[in-house]
Amino acid sequence: MFASISTPLFKVNSLFFTVLIYLQTLGLLRSYTHVRNYSSQLSALIPATSQCSKLTRRRYYMPNASPYQVWSRSFASDNGDKVEAVVPFMGESVTDGTLANFLKKPGERVEADEAIAQIETDKVTIDVASPEAGVIEKFIASEGDTVTPGTKIAIISKSAQPAETHVAPSEESTPKEPSPPKVEEKPKVETAPKVEPPKTQAPKPTAPSKTSPSEPQLPPKERERRVPMPRLRKRIANRLKDSQNTFAMLTTFNEVDMTNLMKLRSDYKDEFVTKHGVKLGLMSCFVKAAVSALQNQPIVNAVIDGDDIIYRDYVDVSVAVGTSKGLVVPVIRDADTMNFADIEKGINNLAKKANEGALSIDDMAGGTFTISNGGVYGSLISTPIINPPQSAILGMHSIVQRPVVVNGDILARPMMYLALTYDHRLIDGREAVFFLRRIKDVVEDPRRLLLDI
Repeated sequence: MFASISTPLFKVNSLFFTVLIYLQTLGLLRSYTHVRNYSSQLSALIPATSQCSKLTRRRYYMPNASPYQVWSRSFASDNGDKVEAVVPFMGESVTDGTLANFLKKPGERVEADEAIAQIETDKVTIDVASPEAGVIEKFIASEGDTVTPGTKIAIISKSAQPAETHVAPSEESTPKEPSPPKVEEKPKVETAPKVEPPKTQAPKPTAPSKTSPSEPQLPPKERERRVPMPRLRKRIANRLKDSQNTFAMLTTFNEVDMTNLMKLRSDYKDEFVTKHGVKLGLMSCFVKAAVSALQNQPIVNAVIDGDDIIYRDYVDVSVAVGTSKGLVVPVIRDADTMNFADIEKGINNLAKKANEGALSIDDMAGGTFTISNGGVYGSLISTPIINPPQSAILGMHSIVQRPVVVNGDILARPMMYLALTYDHRLIDGREAVFFLRRIKDVVEDPRRLLLDI
């Protein structure tokens, strides 16, 4: 049926089959059955190439690969010397991003999987990695461009050598040449001040005197800087404003005596680290207290959806973390099934990823209740804003020694203010106060968690 392997016709057929596999990889020829039949017949002669097609040195593409898999590695040229770094898949709900900055410059050498650029999305910052080791030949996109998955960012040459700067030797030779110009420029500068400026100075005091009474004197524009707002900051601003416009927010306050919890932490912190390999903090106790309060008042864990109320029989606690790029709210999944050690490990892991900018969209998706600890920055009291689409948020604050009355005596105790902001459309004041009171009782006497009372 087909030509022999040694004939030129076979080479043409094999090249045509390779093109078919490449187009099938992109999903462009999936609907043409006659092409499939031809390729299946041809694959009988070339079984090796019917399985996969090698488009780069380090990745094989299967015929049924999705476009997102294709974008995870860059395409190489025919000779295999140059590769293109492209924007990776950014998540199901993220369609585009902004090219924030380049981490490398043209002419610099990069290793395989080394980050060369950063892309800011509405939720996370994503790195664009080099598919191969080589030298950056040029950048195709520019900083500030809006890019989508698959957009080409840079061209990398695997055989090129890094650019070397020879500025030092040239600069050493140039100082010898400017020696001829002697001090002739200095007398020229001295002649300039001989021009008498008093004539021009006379009208200057009169001009501001006419405008000063009527027009305010604003700072000069040269002392101001206008920079584009990052996408993450835009997203935060829009969500906070939507929260204010949507929810009927009301905040209730209480104070909690931290004496017993701090004593518990001080007594068992060393044994806790020895057994679990993580420090015992205050957040784990507040998360456990919030879980207990949510189970006692399930309406706080619910949310309004149109004309319905959705009750969640699980507890995913969002923890607000402040970073240099903005506020992020990663989620601790199934907090109601965790112990203190699991919660501490989860918080430490999320906080580390947030500071490194390595949070994924899955880390921040969902959440039924949020805890914000402004006390780490010294905040004494605040009114937190609800994180949509949740219905409430707990605000923790700094611990301060204050005089309190205990059994008729005035004592200095470590006290903390708690604030609960809730959606008054769904949650009444009674449930909100009972919720916050439950957190206060558990924190002041952690034994309640053990006895479930």
